[in-house]
Amino acid sequence: MSDRWARAVLRSYRWAGAAAYPFVGGYMAWRASRGAEDGSRRRERYGRTHTERPSGPLIWVHAVNESETLAVSGLIGRILALGLDIVLTTGTLGSARIARERLADRVIHQYAPLDIKPAVSRFLDHWRPDLAIIAESEIWPTTILELGARRVPMVLVNGRMSDRAYENWRKWPLLSEALFENFSLVSAQSDRDAERFSALGARPVLVSGSLKTDIEPPPFDELELRRVLGQIGNRRRWAAICTHAGEEVVAGNVQKLLSGRVKDVLTVIMPRDVRRGDAIEADLTALGLNVARRSRGDKITENTHILLCDREETGLSLRLADIVFFGGSLFGGGGENPIDAVALGAAVLSGPDYTRCADIYEPLVEKGGVRLIKEKEMLAGAVNYLMRNDDARHRIIDSGTKALETMRGALDVTVRGLEPFVHPLVVKAKLGSGAVHRR
Repeated sequence: MSDRWARAVLRSYRWAGAAAYPFVGGYMAWRASRGAEDGSRRRERYGRTHTERPSGPLIWVHAVNESETLAVSGLIGRILALGLDIVLTTGTLGSARIARERLADRVIHQYAPLDIKPAVSRFLDHWRPDLAIIAESEIWPTTILELGARRVPMVLVNGRMSDRAYENWRKWPLLSEALFENFSLVSAQSDRDAERFSALGARPVLVSGSLKTDIEPPPFDELELRRVLGQIGNRRRWAAICTHAGEEVVAGNVQKLLSGRVKDVLTVIMPRDVRRGDAIEADLTALGLNVARRSRGDKITENTHILLCDREETGLSLRLADIVFFGGSLFGGGGENPIDAVALGAAVLSGPDYTRCADIYEPLVEKGGVRLIKEKEMLAGAVNYLMRNDDARHRIIDSGTKALETMRGALDVTVRGLEPFVHPLVVKAKLGSGAVHRR
């Protein structure tokens, strides 16, 4: 394949997307009907918005899923501290929730435009970003080419390249080079990732480490936390966080087993999808358990067995217990990021499936900062042991804290790499307003 042919293929991709644009509406409506899209904001997927662009320099940060949004939240905080405005795009309902919890109204949140020319062009015409920062592995040809055509600098942060993706790109070297050459910088998670991006045509490439380990714990309402803890009193409790379907029943059975061994025990459950609250309550009630729901403002009494945190308040939920089991790890979900719980000083438990966050779990497990539960039947025994054995619980907590310290540092490296792109925008903002934007 010649270089000219590779570029012709990319142009064809762009115009094929434009041709398909009139037919996308039905597909998006179907996704909205299944709860996979925010129906009230579907127009943003076509690059349309009612939100005005702020005056002065603007940085576009794109992170499609929950993991990526978490990873870039710390970086966004650093940029906001410089007085620059950010429009953050995400692709899923879960990632939008993370953006609300972590960043609130400090950024302009939009759902990412579809990677078809009319949507991307409309988005860029309105927002006119001065810099585009893309997270992890979001290689969308039309978006990249449109940004390149407008000479908007693009930086890929927290970059990773899976074995499968790398082998696919290697089959089309000129095609990959025609795309990756548009990046002004790639900040990769590992040496292996950096080598792969370089082989595919990215220049320059630096190794930063993973931004996922540099995230700050989510914010919380301190007065509300005190109120909830006041209702709980001195009861022993543990938490099942980011649970997937079926894991709430496991947690409920753990509560029943613990009740015969530990006096006044309370189980805190925070599902990954808080919209499942009704179904979860029905399952737990069928086990004979009394459920207090945060979404209803139920009071926690001495008869409450389960506190169901079915509101968007991860920061509060994580601070209710120092023994935390992370869901998505028992029935093939791939696990959930445990960094927040480790940073807050919890003894973390996980099922055997943590493949989605293996780069985080493996060093924590190796150093004793996470205890693995091979099967669901072992969870009650592990929680009971840690509740009764302060030394064992604190060993896990201390090991997790030490391991996390050795894993951090990617944010500082990434910020230094971005400085040549961000600093001119800071200067421009100061010259344009006479002062840095208020935050």
